[in-house]
Amino acid sequence: MAVTIYTTPSCGYCRVAKDYFKTQHVPYTEYNVADDQRKAEEMVRKSGQMGVPVIDVHGKIIVGFNRGAIEKALKR
Repeated sequence: MAVTIYTTPSCGYCRVAKDYFKTQHVPYTEYNVADDQRKAEEMVRKSGQMGVPVIDVHGKIIVGFNRGAIEKALKR
């Protein structure tokens, strides 16, 4: 399962999301959109949002840390 999380260093919910994935042993790829303009543009194209975190679970886009939506998207 491909999980991508778009973050910024100052985002508290980004840290919560990353901690959640770690405790659930879900591998993810993180992109810091504060340092990577191309990934920031990609995030906006996918989500229509500029806020973080934006989480992509195998094509399912979740804006913010929504545990229920994440768990639903992670079900195989």
